[in-house]
Parts: sequence; C-alpha cells; structure tokens
Amino acid sequence: MREVLVDGSVDELGKALAEALEGGPAVLPLTPGSDELRKAMAPHEPVEPGTAVIIATSGSTGEPKGVLLSADALRASATATHQRLGGPGHWLLATPAQYIGGVQVIVRALLAGSTLASLPPGRFTGDLFAEAAAPIVAKDGPRYTALVPTQLTRILDAGGAGLAAAKAFDAIIIGAAATSAGLRERAAEAGVTIVPAYGMSETASGCVYDGVALDGVRVELASDGRILINGPVLTHGYRLRPDLTAEAFTDGWFRTGDRGQFTDGRLEVLGRIDDVINTGGVKVSAAAVERVLTGCPGVRESCVVGLPDPEWGELVAAAVVAEGPRPDVAVLRAAVRESAGAAAVPKRVEFVEALPLRGPGKVDRSAVVAKIFHPIG
Repeated sequence: MREVLVDGSVDELGKALAEALEGGPAVLPLTPGSDELRKAMAPHEPVEPGTAVIIATSGSTGEPKGVLLSADALRASATATHQRLGGPGHWLLATPAQYIGGVQVIVRALLAGSTLASLPPGRFTGDLFAEAAAPIVAKDGPRYTALVPTQLTRILDAGGAGLAAAKAFDAIIIGAAATSAGLRERAAEAGVTIVPAYGMSETASGCVYDGVALDGVRVELASDGRILINGPVLTHGYRLRPDLTAEAFTDGWFRTGDRGQFTDGRLEVLGRIDDVINTGGVKVSAAAVERVLTGCPGVRESCVVGLPDPEWGELVAAAVVAEGPRPDVAVLRAAVRESAGAAAVPKRVEFVEALPLRGPGKVDRSAVVAKIFHPIG
C-alpha cells in the first residue's frame, strides 16, 4: 500500500494513481492529521487483491472504513463520464483530492492525457477559482471541473471573475450533496452549465448524471425504495471488513443507503433510508422537508433532524441558513404544512450562519443535533 499525503500539490498523488492504474501499488490518499482513519486502514496488512485505490472514509455513520476500488472500476467510471459529458477534456481539480470525487478528476485527466490544474486546498472564493481555472480556460477542447453546491453558490453570489471562469467550462459536475431546484435555476440564468451527479465512493464517484445512469450502470429500486446499483464502477468491498461487504451486496447489486423514485425515467434521490423521523406515530422524511424549505424565498440551505421528545417521540427540527434577511418562520412552517402535511412542520427552527460539514459539501447531521439544537439556553 502506498500512502500519499494530500497537502498542497497533487503531483505525487497523480504519479501514484498513474502507477496504480497500470498495476502498481494500491494508493491510500490521506490528509495530514487523519491518524484515526489511517490506523483504521491497517496500512501494514496485505492489500486485498485487485485494489488500485483505497478511499478512507467515515461514511454517513461515522464509522471509519476503506472503500476498495480496482483500476477497472476507476477506468469504467472515467470513460463513461467523458462519454456522457462530450468526450475527453481538460480538468480543474477544485475539491479535496483525498475523496473519490477528487481522485476521479485526476484519473479522468490521466486517461485523457489532458491538462490537469488544481485549486490549492483551504479557503474557496470566486477569485481563487478563477485564478486556478485560468490554465484550463485557456485550452481548446472540452473543459470540465467538479464542485459541491456550496462552492457553486459562492461563485454565483460573488459574480465577477469567478463567474466568468465558471461560464467558460463546458460542464461542471455538481456532486457530494443534493442540488436544489433553486441552485439549478440560478446556474441556468447565469449561463453556467452544470450536471448534477449522484454517486459515492462505492460507485467510483458519480454514476448517475442528471437522473440518468452512466453507460454500463444499472439502477433499480428495492421494495422499500432503496436505490440499488449494478455495473463495472462498483467497489469490490471494504478494507478488512468482509461483514460490511456481505451486507452491502446482494447478487452483485450494491445496496445504497438512499431512497429514490423514478420520475419521467429519471432517478430522483429522496434522501437517506434512515432520515425518517417518527413524530407522533407519523413518519416524516427529513429530505422532503428540506426540499420544501430550500424552495422558500430567503432560504439558502437547510438541514432537518429528529430530536427526542417525551410527547411526540421525535419532533421535527430545522436548521436554516438564510439568504439575506431571515424569512418569517411562520411562512416557512406554512409552506411545509401545505406540501408535506401538518406532522412535517418543524417545531423548532434555528437560523445559523452555516451548516457543519463532513467531507466535501456533505452536511454533518450529528453535528447539527449536537452543536445547534442541544446547547439550549
């Protein structure tokens, strides 16, 4: 196993990935200070056969695990992505390189033999994005990058050089978190071409683009609405965890932790299987309430969680990031009541400057509960 610390330049990671794709040592990308994740990966134990990359992640449960990806899975994902976007192109790496989204940007550029530029880790602004994008924007041929919704929002808010650079990309993949209808509209109005993607480490990054599976990927729904995925992009298991591997796969199908539905032939992700809040005997989807709230004027982001309650069992609580002046809570509650029913109306609403994150753009729900709702008074 070849450990690569991702801190600043991604040259070393690019070289390691190039070797891994050709049968070299498996690559474990890490950031300085990620000692617990490193320890969980047992770097001195033999690597599972056929592994090119190990993505160390705490996942949605907080339990450290290593997702094993073969060179074939990485190649299949990158090739299908280029086919869907319009052919091989030049890439800007603008998300953390230790996660699958960042790794795949590098892999795509390697397989295309094209230019790869990168945004230094840390603070993200429209001007910094424009500066990093300059080498890509100057190239002929398709230009691509991948962002999380928060990054795109900042670019649209700031305008100027960052927005001009974003408009120069032939496609910007938006992943890691759901892309709201409002953000889609803002991007379209600004002339920015975005492609919302759904995927995870276990699928070698995005495998469903704008609701349609990539070539070679099959998506079905289980009886409970759970999203099932099959295809050459899948992981072949979890690092030293055959129990988790057996639990995640059924007859070659990967059992995600997400619920979905098909609307006009396109997959719509409805939220996590475990995001259901049981309040007064009524089951409420946290994701459904979040969609209503983020569709309200004056709301940029929201996170809905269930809090223990002696009367209701759980009560619905919403953390809201306002866009400009805070919207009237009564208006927000009325919108939820109309769209999702009385049981879904948040009994607690807290306005915050930003939602706590884990990983690139993913809201940390446990931190929302602990840091926003538990410290009362």
